[in-house]
Amino acid sequence: MLNIDVLCVGKIKERYLRDAIDEYSKRLSRYCKLRIIEVADEKTPDNASAAQEEQIKAKEGERLAKHIHDGAYVIALAIEGKMLSSPALAEKLNALALQRSSQIQLIIGGSLGIDASILKRADMLLSFSPMTFPHQLMRVILLEQVYRAFKINAHEPYHK
Repeated sequence: MLNIDVLCVGKIKERYLRDAIDEYSKRLSRYCKLRIIEVADEKTPDNASAAQEEQIKAKEGERLAKHIHDGAYVIALAIEGKMLSSPALAEKLNALALQRSSQIQLIIGGSLGIDASILKRADMLLSFSPMTFPHQLMRVILLEQVYRAFKINAHEPYHK
């Protein structure tokens, strides 16, 4: 069974988002061993300078790096990453499973994004859109797409 970690910066405060995350986590338990690992976010002061923002991303990046496994296939969510259709994401996950990449780690950064050191370590940068989404909502969107990928690969109804 595939092991999938979702590494995230920050906690989810909104109940409706936690409920959606719990629902997709439950659905995914049939297909993979899912772990959601949250690391603390840094407070960003109003009118933070570019240097301050880089320091914040670096601190969050250090926290994320502690959870990245050496042999894992790391996919970082980044606006500059490659965009895939849902069937293409399903193909990618299936190919990784066939290559015996039993550990996949998906990384969602904080409100400022992901530190360059983490982007450099990633095996793939994945973009969902050129638009910006709240990182808390992105967790729900990511889990839904991973669930959709498993349904596609299992030839089960869900994807339309």
